[in-house]
Amino acid sequence: MARSFAKAQLVGNLTRDPELKQLPSGNSLCQLGVAVNTRQKDASGQWVDKPNYFDVVVWGAQGEACARYLTKGQQVAVDGRLSYRSWESQDGSKRSKIEIVADEVVFMGGGQGGQGGGSDRGSHAPSQKSDVAPADDFQDIDFGDEDDIPF
Repeated sequence: MARSFAKAQLVGNLTRDPELKQLPSGNSLCQLGVAVNTRQKDASGQWVDKPNYFDVVVWGAQGEACARYLTKGQQVAVDGRLSYRSWESQDGSKRSKIEIVADEVVFMGGGQGGQGGGSDRGSHAPSQKSDVAPADDFQDIDFGDEDDIPF
């Protein structure tokens, strides 16, 4: 039998500020709402944006970073998997939803948050220092006789 999978990749804007929760187990869970526009023609033939809304769950330190640095309106890229869950509500009705469990969240900047950023696998904070070395850090290398270079 072939292995199955349900992957999701999206780039969109946060519909609300992230919500961080601490579970009794000690794990952190951050919930994001992400809107992604799809362009389609309406009945009159005009192109319009149709928003699609997705619930995203981010676990652990990556979720804590999302809660700390992201705000409503900011653009993010999410790579993750689809997950179905169901529960019984307080009134006894059965409820279900499909959400994206993020493997990686990239802070894209833009929107109201305005902070740039990068992949959330390493440093979570938008860097205050430039990642580019100053020009005086580079030195010329003397290769001697360039005929000795084998390419």
